[in-house]
Amino acid sequence: MARGTFADLSPLREIPDYRRVWFGQSVSSIGQQMTAVAVAVQVYGLTGSSFATGLVGLFSLGPLIAFGLYGGAIADRVDRRLLGLTGSAGLAAVSAVLAAQALLGLGSVALLYVAVAVQSGFFALSSPARSSMIPRLVPSRQLPAANALNTISMNLGMTVGPMLGGVLIAAYGAQSAYLVDTVAFSATLYAMWRLPAMRPGDDGGNGNGNGNGNGGGGGGGGVATGTDSGKRRASVLDGLRFLREQPNLRTSFLADLAAMIFGLPRALFPAIAVGFYGGGPGTVGLLVAAPAVGALTGALFSGWVSRVRRHGIAILAAVSVWGLSIAAFGLVRELWLGLLFLAVAGCADTISMIFRNTMMQVAAPDEMRGRLQGIFIVVVAGGPRLGDFESGTVAALTSPAVSAVTGGLACIAAILLLAARRPAFLRYDARHPTP
Repeated sequence: MARGTFADLSPLREIPDYRRVWFGQSVSSIGQQMTAVAVAVQVYGLTGSSFATGLVGLFSLGPLIAFGLYGGAIADRVDRRLLGLTGSAGLAAVSAVLAAQALLGLGSVALLYVAVAVQSGFFALSSPARSSMIPRLVPSRQLPAANALNTISMNLGMTVGPMLGGVLIAAYGAQSAYLVDTVAFSATLYAMWRLPAMRPGDDGGNGNGNGNGNGGGGGGGGVATGTDSGKRRASVLDGLRFLREQPNLRTSFLADLAAMIFGLPRALFPAIAVGFYGGGPGTVGLLVAAPAVGALTGALFSGWVSRVRRHGIAILAAVSVWGLSIAAFGLVRELWLGLLFLAVAGCADTISMIFRNTMMQVAAPDEMRGRLQGIFIVVVAGGPRLGDFESGTVAALTSPAVSAVTGGLACIAAILLLAARRPAFLRYDARHPTP
């Protein structure tokens, strides 16, 4: 019963390469969240301006989108292990620069903005490579379990990282968080170093045998990235065109956009904290943390996901639960109820993410996985920003409550429309994956 309820740990037990990558990403994620808190604290301390602090997100968004798309194309042309290793080394170097400027007391907001932009570029450049490695390391039957474990890793960083960062910064200053982050990257660098080569075309299914450098005929085609056909195959536009022509993958992306654009009320949290609950910054912090807590809980109790075959139905159902929970959040005026609904929404988002990632990894051919992961990063980065604009605009025209409720209902309506327009998505079977 426990094995069927809690997260399936078999990828960690059985696949040493995946275990090292997962541990390295978990440690690095915690460190990166500590750095994010430290940068915000430093910028606000130097300027005393919330606007200047908010610009940190703007400086990170541009490189995230640009390098996310091109990082995916590059990941489909070169050895993904080397690209992931390069990106991780770059991130570690940026953290070291941030630590140095804090220790030297330079007090330059411009330097912090530049560092954040470069950091975002390295992350976006290497993230598609790291994500598209997973199907090469893990057999397809274990991909749902591996994706659940990846969400645990991500949400551990989002919950533990800010708390540890706050404690360290209060006790020893921002430089302590940067230094810990720099050292934490050693785990990822070691994991990447131990991986076999992952050249385009060497699709071994579970990563075994990919370190030979040849990979047979398919591997030879992937290594020859200097040919015109290789360059054409790894273009960004071809990735976008492929997504447009594959209805199941396209529908999974649209479902996520519907959730992020219509059903993400984070821009309303400050107003809701005061207007609904009579709280302040502490209440805002609880509202921000609640979805992450729910997401982590959902991932921890995800042992059942590997038994689900109808991934299309699971995605649409999970996003519908997200929308319904957000609408309910907009109606309640008890803090504990509001937090509960946000946690349920976060749990549903995790379930949706597990199945969306699995569908993308299994249904897409290996030579397209990097570009699809790059597009996924753009959706993940851009969707919430559009959601902030949508919810903030509706709240300004009406009220925060109306914005939250109508956003959740609009999310559900979008999902129903997708289900009506793409009935084949509901019939998607993981045993016979089609993009």
